[in-house]
Amino acid sequence: MTGADFSEIDRDGTRTLVFTGALTLSQLGELPNRLENDPPHAATIDLSDVGQMDTIGAWVVHRLSRDTGATITGASADNAHLIAQVSRSDTPMKVRPDHVLPLVRVLGEIGEATQIAGRTLLGLLGFFGAVCIAFANVIRHPSRFRLDAVIQRFEIVGVKAFGIIGLMSFLIGFVIAQQGAVQLQQFGFESFTVNLVGRITFRELGVLMTAIMVAGRSGSAFAAELGTMKLTEEIDAMRTIGISPNEALVLPRIIATVLMMPLLGFYASMVAVVGGGLFCWTVLGIQPVTYIQRIREVVPATDVYIGLIKAVVFGLIISASGCFQGLQVEGNAEQVGLRTTASVVQAIFLVIVLDAFFAVFFTGIGWK
Repeated sequence: MTGADFSEIDRDGTRTLVFTGALTLSQLGELPNRLENDPPHAATIDLSDVGQMDTIGAWVVHRLSRDTGATITGASADNAHLIAQVSRSDTPMKVRPDHVLPLVRVLGEIGEATQIAGRTLLGLLGFFGAVCIAFANVIRHPSRFRLDAVIQRFEIVGVKAFGIIGLMSFLIGFVIAQQGAVQLQQFGFESFTVNLVGRITFRELGVLMTAIMVAGRSGSAFAAELGTMKLTEEIDAMRTIGISPNEALVLPRIIATVLMMPLLGFYASMVAVVGGGLFCWTVLGIQPVTYIQRIREVVPATDVYIGLIKAVVFGLIISASGCFQGLQVEGNAEQVGLRTTASVVQAIFLVIVLDAFFAVFFTGIGWK
């Protein structure tokens, strides 16, 4: 490998700068300084006699061509491709972004958020379709059903959540009774605290707070687990050996969550009633037997049915959202955290939207 050098000649009346040798970092030597201190006045740069060239050599040639306006000729295909790549990266860097009016920026962010929400909704609908296909395949081939995985998810989603959901529900029932009694005492109707606790826990707050807790606890876990498996290419490996990730990973999580949510929601409602009953007994002087009899009188069976129906739908939304976001992880570990957060936000948002829909729907059909 010979050192890089250049000479300036007159070829057919055109001043031509002819490079020779290897234009690589180890062979350039003082050539860049010579070109910078005494820039040639050539109209053409001839690279016919250049052997190897690396990125530094391509940058020297490109900079000389850019500053003098000289035309590059005679480069081999590889060297010409390298110079083209270097020239494409030669763009001015902006230290500060262009000034944008605040209103335009806000509108742009709203538009971008709307696009992301639309794409996410379409992706979630497509994911539901894929899960339905996987469910149908499992029904046609029962041997593919992974009962052990479902039972394991029962423990993670349900059994291990009893403690935190019970404590949360007890405190919520206690607070509802305390705040309700304070307001009702102003009108002399503190005895109706029992009605307030019974109706609101079985119909709304019991299953709603349980759904929020499951979304933050289990939905996020689903997204993180599947995201990590996607990142480590375990899911790709499953596809390679003929195992469907939707059948092996997604279905057990969805089935376990859908079956456990009604149990957790009913359990949360009962514990909230106990918390409200403790307040009524200790502060309002309502005896436990009277409290239970009053609860049975004021809470219609439809309230329990509404809570159970909503629990099934909420469980489906939470588990599907967690699995969907986990399978969207690509690139790096940061995506796992972002998708995990997105799964929780998405699940809670959809749960609240559907809860508002259910409130209007059940009232409309006479379940008041």
